[in-house]
Amino acid sequence: RVLHVDDDPDFGDLTAALLEREDDRFTVETVTSAGAGTEQLEQNQFDCVVSDYDMPGENGIAFLRSVRERHADLPFILFTGKGSEEVASDAISVGVTDYLQKEGSTDQYMVLANRIANVVERVRSQRALAERKRRLETLIGNLPGIVYRCHNKPGWPMELVEGECRELTGYSAATLESDEVVWGEEVIHPDDREAMWEAVQEALDSGNSFEVTYRIETADGETRWMWERGSGVYADGDLKALE
Repeated sequence: RVLHVDDDPDFGDLTAALLEREDDRFTVETVTSAGAGTEQLEQNQFDCVVSDYDMPGENGIAFLRSVRERHADLPFILFTGKGSEEVASDAISVGVTDYLQKEGSTDQYMVLANRIANVVERVRSQRALAERKRRLETLIGNLPGIVYRCHNKPGWPMELVEGECRELTGYSAATLESDEVVWGEEVIHPDDREAMWEAVQEALDSGNSFEVTYRIETADGETRWMWERGSGVYADGDLKALE
């Protein structure tokens, strides 16, 4: 959803029509003043704002400043016929996402559509990453955890285990490091061992980190769910361990 703010209603309607033609994912709402734009942002959810600079009353920079006070990361593109280094500099200092000067050709709408799609996708990715990081930090902060280094072999013999190992598994770190108890053969639930191995190998073959959820059997026979994230450790291109 795109909010387009331009004091020329005919230009606003033309821009909306051409943007929606360029990308059928777009729905463009057009208003003719910064004040009307502010009202729209208070009442509705938008993914991007496209605004003119030279408008009666509140200009595009002032409008951008007021938007930033309420919506710090909302994509805002200044689409203006008044092109100057001073305007661009002011827009950047206030937090504009992108800046595009109006031209006479219809090619500019393809460029504008691409800019909108790119900035929206970038912001959505950043939000998703931030939410993922928040969830992981919450998870790690509230659940017992282990860090480890092991060989990528059936059974995953451990070189190093640290953290709340006994609280989580019932076994001491030394017991796992000595292979007195083998993680992949005695701790991971027998119904999950094959799927775990395949998931980790597939991720390693693709050059990615792995993220898996599986069950373990603790020392006293209790079944618990584990979430694990790890990656390969390489030296001279060879896989040496998992961490």
